[in-house]
Amino acid sequence: MTKQSLLMTTAAALVAAMPAFAQTATATTETTAETTANAETAMAGTTATAATELNLRAGPGPDMEIVDVIPADGEVTVEGCLDDSNWCRVTLDGTTGWAYGDYLTVTTAEAAEPVVVIDNRAELEIETVTYDNAANNAAATAAGAGAAAAGAAALAAGPVGILGAAALGALAGDAATPNDETITYIRENPVEPVVLGGEVVVGATVPAEVELTPVPEAEYSYLYLNGTPVVVEPGERKIVHVIR
Repeated sequence: MTKQSLLMTTAAALVAAMPAFAQTATATTETTAETTANAETAMAGTTATAATELNLRAGPGPDMEIVDVIPADGEVTVEGCLDDSNWCRVTLDGTTGWAYGDYLTVTTAEAAEPVVVIDNRAELEIETVTYDNAANNAAATAAGAGAAAAGAAALAAGPVGILGAAALGALAGDAATPNDETITYIRENPVEPVVLGGEVVVGATVPAEVELTPVPEAEYSYLYLNGTPVVVEPGERKIVHVIR
């Protein structure tokens, strides 16, 4: 074979191989772009809305310090939830803490109504996160300092936990605003604090074994619950107001 023929054959082979190289490069680019997009989505988290005024705590537990309050209908970014608990790590206006996932909802194209985060972790692709109790609890625990833990008792879920997101509108309507005299009396007459599982929200029910303290000349009772004084309707034992 002459030198000229060899050069022509090599050139033809290169030309024939160019589409394959182009396809490989395109596939690699698409895979990289998809991977990057997925990573960015995971890093961005999921935007959720608080169904009611909700505590933002320093750690995942009812005895953890309250660092802020998520307003009703306020938006947070859900970074992930614990695998064996209903607590989720969220960010509110740049502050990262923990919120109770039973009262966080997400609007999706597939559902006619907002869905509760903690019940739809898989569908919403919520990341699973961990929490190092030994390393963090000493700094984060404050609400439970000196509080009596009521055994395994827990607050019965408010409307969101019982009926789902469709009941969110009723949550605010059930709230009461006690008069200034009642609020002042509760603040000036603290009682032994109690820690219960769950989170302090309007509409949640206090277990029967937990003692309520009556407010003189008022229709309400109260207790100091999970670091927060709350006003309770004694008949149904429902929280009607959270004193901030």
